[in-house]
Amino acid sequence: MKNLSIEELEMLADEVREEVIYVVSNTGGHLGASLEVAELTVALHHVFSTPDDKIIWDVGHQLHIRIRY
Repeated sequence: MKNLSIEELEMLADEVREEVIYVVSNTGGHLGASLEVAELTVALHHVFSTPDDKIIWDVGHQLHIRIRY
């Protein structure tokens, strides 16, 4: 993600949200929290060097995006 432009990062966040909606509509789960952190997740991966830099979420269901991606 380091080499993506801002436009590409925004598109990626949109794709993440679409995937979250698809998965939650088929399996159930927490939709709101995952949608709320889509941009944050993309931004953190763009700025930091994961997996060397660790990202720790304070709420369990926000972790769903990280686990899938």
